[in-house]
Amino acid sequence: MYIHSLDRFGRNKDEIIQEWNELTKTMQCDIVVLDMPLLDTREQNDSMRTFIVDMVLQILSRVAEEERTRIRQRQREGIDSAQRKGVKLGRPQVPLNERFKETYDQWKEGNITVVEASRRINVNKTTYYRMVNRYEQEL
Repeated sequence: MYIHSLDRFGRNKDEIIQEWNELTKTMQCDIVVLDMPLLDTREQNDSMRTFIVDMVLQILSRVAEEERTRIRQRQREGIDSAQRKGVKLGRPQVPLNERFKETYDQWKEGNITVVEASRRINVNKTTYYRMVNRYEQEL
């Protein structure tokens, strides 16, 4: 099996090692990690080579886990910074237009169901309830 990078096996050290052991020991697969030629199990003929590969695997899987943690931390910091600056993240809100207000009034009076109201303005029921909450907070 050819794999580009060791971190493709999992998100943390334990997942990487578990996947490696499953493939090499249980399924008897040979693995070639393209960006780390030292981790080529096709050439594991002696116990010293196996020991070296296992040691390198432990170290590199730990490094991959730490790198993933750093990436997530930087991502979180970037999101927090954007939110402090007032940048809107996520999908834009559905506008509360006149058509919504008409269906809202009919729904509140009991003339139509929420399913009918949401169908009329072409949103799903959950989105309609969110719009109702937003509208009622604005009142």
